[in-house]
Amino acid sequence: MKFLLNLYLDAADPPGEGFDADFLAAAGQAGELVSAHAFAHPSISAVVRVREGVVTVTEGPYPRTSDHVAGQYVLDCENRERAVELAGLMADGRSGGVEVRPLMDSSGMEM
Repeated sequence: MKFLLNLYLDAADPPGEGFDADFLAAAGQAGELVSAHAFAHPSISAVVRVREGVVTVTEGPYPRTSDHVAGQYVLDCENRERAVELAGLMADGRSGGVEVRPLMDSSGMEM
């Protein structure tokens, strides 16, 4: 099963803080890490919306909270419990936590 791990950090944390050596080693050695992406600071992001045919662009982070998605990791694990176990390697001591979400393909969620 494939899972997306969203790492949430406080906006005050330095960029690149999300890459955790223990997590990367465990998931990489087990062959479960499909990809990993660190994000730039949310202050340089943009949110694009279309309402009644009108495109608007809002600068800066969305939503307006102190926590933001700092990185995403795609895992291919045997089950949800293993994905949660790996997420725990990253979440330890971090304020925002790690969200574990199953990924779906065009036929639905793998089970």
